[in-house]
Amino acid sequence: MDRFHLACDGERIAAVGLPPAAGRAGSPPLTALALHGAGDSHQGLLAGLLADFAAHGCRALALDFSGHGASSGRLGELSLERRLRQAADLVDRRAGAGPLVLVGFSMSGHTVADLAARYGARVRAIGLCAPAVYAGEAWPLPFGTGFTEVIRRPGSWRDSPALASFRAFGGRSVLAVPGRDEVIPPEVTEAVAGALGERSALTRLDLPHAEHRLGRWFAAHPRERRRFVAAVLGRGTGGGPAVG
Repeated sequence: MDRFHLACDGERIAAVGLPPAAGRAGSPPLTALALHGAGDSHQGLLAGLLADFAAHGCRALALDFSGHGASSGRLGELSLERRLRQAADLVDRRAGAGPLVLVGFSMSGHTVADLAARYGARVRAIGLCAPAVYAGEAWPLPFGTGFTEVIRRPGSWRDSPALASFRAFGGRSVLAVPGRDEVIPPEVTEAVAGALGERSALTRLDLPHAEHRLGRWFAAHPRERRRFVAAVLGRGTGGGPAVG
């Protein structure tokens, strides 16, 4: 695994990359970008997921958003806008010009929507794990200044631009839903499912024994994690053409 740092967005962003398994890469290779959630999450939790994508012939990438893991910065200064900027910088520098698969956990569900809108037809598939979406008003606000007040307003997520991005997405999509989620309201999950169902080839994976923090749960449940990766890539799922 290649560990490196990017000077980006005024920060030193820690990132990792894993090449495709020997003999499995396409031309150009599919790049899978996995994005961790909020709080104390970090890309280290996604090592197994990256290895699974690499085993399927993908270039695999992940990063620590600023204020997380080994990256510089303070969590309170991060925002959804900065998350997009940091993730896009990693894509632009390390993913080449080939097709993309985007995977987001919790808060990064919104970042996946932002990236899908940014990269358009390059994005072949998205995987969302207990995803959150937020009001457009919250997007530029630092998490420590104003963000929480906006997202605590009942129903503020309903006009989220992330939902519009999901409605426009026409590739493969997988929605992983934990059986017990103390963070994401069921109506948010159903709104995301409804938006993805408009154009994309949607697979829903219900995980009845899992809780919200699916990055940690997948690390402890490799069989379910591999099932998720196969579903995202459309390999052995019966849910539409394979990606790659």
